Amino acid sequence: MSDGELILVAGALLAAGLAAALLAGRLRVPGLLLFLGLGMLLGSDGTGWIDLSDYEFTRRVGIIALAAILFEGGLAAGYSEIKPVLRPGLLLALFGTLGTATITALAAIWLFDLSTLEGLLVGACLAATDGAAIFALLRGSTLRRRLARTLEAEAGFNDPVAILLVIGFIEWIEQPDYGVLDMAGLFVQQLSIGLVAGLVVGFAAVWAFRRVSFATGGLYPVASMATGALAFGLADSLHGSGFLAVYLAGLVLGSNAIPARQTIISFHEGLAWVAQIGLFLALGLLVFPSQLGDVWVEGTVLALVVVFVARPVSAALATAFDHFTAAERLALGWAGLRGGVPVVLATFPVIAEVPNSRVFFNIAFFAVVVSTLLQGATFEPLAKLLGLTTDEPALPRPIAETGTIRRLGAEVVEYPVGPGDAVVGRPVRDLGLPRDALLNVIVRNGEAIPPRGSTVVEAGDRLHVLLRQEVARQFPALIERWQHGPFEPQVERRPVVRGGSVSFSTRPWTEADGDPGYPTRLGDCTVIRYLRTRRDRPGALVLLDDGRYAITGSALAVGAAAQIQRYARRRLAADLPDAARAWWQEVVGALAR
Repeated sequence: MSDGELILVAGALLAAGLAAALLAGRLRVPGLLLFLGLGMLLGSDGTGWIDLSDYEFTRRVGIIALAAILFEGGLAAGYSEIKPVLRPGLLLALFGTLGTATITALAAIWLFDLSTLEGLLVGACLAATDGAAIFALLRGSTLRRRLARTLEAEAGFNDPVAILLVIGFIEWIEQPDYGVLDMAGLFVQQLSIGLVAGLVVGFAAVWAFRRVSFATGGLYPVASMATGALAFGLADSLHGSGFLAVYLAGLVLGSNAIPARQTIISFHEGLAWVAQIGLFLALGLLVFPSQLGDVWVEGTVLALVVVFVARPVSAALATAFDHFTAAERLALGWAGLRGGVPVVLATFPVIAEVPNSRVFFNIAFFAVVVSTLLQGATFEPLAKLLGLTTDEPALPRPIAETGTIRRLGAEVVEYPVGPGDAVVGRPVRDLGLPRDALLNVIVRNGEAIPPRGSTVVEAGDRLHVLLRQEVARQFPALIERWQHGPFEPQVERRPVVRGGSVSFSTRPWTEADGDPGYPTRLGDCTVIRYLRTRRDRPGALVLLDDGRYAITGSALAVGAAAQIQRYARRRLAADLPDAARAWWQEVVGALAR
């Protein structure tokens, strides 16, 4: 096959995958199942257009695809989103996976007359939920946010557990003197190295993103791809869990304010879709329907055991001490979709030439088909029946970023106004934008509208906001208010300090005070307004709830407006760099009213 023909085939397969995704949406069936079916149709037992029987190549494709999917999952989630559900997510990832593997193993031993270790290996292959399937399910769901984030956290953390189980049981089968202590040591080694590698690479990437200016915005996704590859490769080279490392690196990167953040997330979402299509096409090509006849009855029964018994029981036990209702535990149990992960894991024993490994691979295929059909197609109706859905998407709608002008210290973001947003019907003057942010255009019905204070925001509008990087971290809270309220017009007023004169104080800034660039509370007072943000170093001029003003930075000064002005003028009398002098002049001007 020539280079041109190879590229043509690749393009045709991607186009066919996109068509399958569109068809799946119309038929209300999971798109991943159609990708798998497309691969089987094109494979040796189908049309015979593509002959693929290389398990090692398929495993390699699967590992790369799963790494890309996990990185995108961590990047889109962010630690602040999964922190409230971190405990149940980890318990499901660890004990839920172990419980599912154990119950499935007992059924596999009985159905296929396997040895104990072979049964445990089959159980390990089928134990993990699939990140791609879960993320795809949640993107089209209106499940309660807490349940959705719990499933998202589990999907990110359970793949390393299942992979280690599979590797451990293969070693145990091949080496009779291998045992439980060896597997425990393997878990500790792999997970600890993966944890450290993921966090180190993730935080190093955040540090680099904040200090390096690229010539074009298109290089930011390249840098994020390098982050994921470095995390996985470093952990794997040190005999750690690359899957845990790549997920954590994505989580760290997605949890911090970095330039072109939404551009990076959008790029990796598209890359994850390509990975899903490629993964399921490759797995479909590797499945030979003519070989399924010997195990289809027992394989289907085992898949039903996983769906109706192993996963629900394990999920209920893993979350027994968390605050979930019976209905929520039922939904968590039913949401344990098996996707490409079990089939990828089933290639491990085939490559290791474990006895009956081809049977294991075919069993995994049935588990994927049954789980995707039953759980994927019925999850949303079941959640609605249990009263666990809302009017909002399970995963929050992202802010679509249109570009970065980071060299000038600012970014441009685009916010699509939804029909149910609290901001609909409000005039622009009530948006509550920080001083260092500006609504520069509204796009409505394909036309650009210059905004005025009286312009009313309508559903379907796209608000293009120019903001300084110093106020970027305030923007998510503002978006939350635009979406959900409470939405009251901003009233410009100054609280009055009662009880006599105002005392002035100054002292060094300490770590206990928090971030000087974005203080939220100073002593017993709450920051109620950000008046100015310092640009050359962390610092701000803020208004406190008791009516006093404060300047933050290397030192903290608190007092009345006139007192802060005098303090700023004294600083201006010193020999200062130009940037510092500009800051103190800005403070004086802000308070001169």
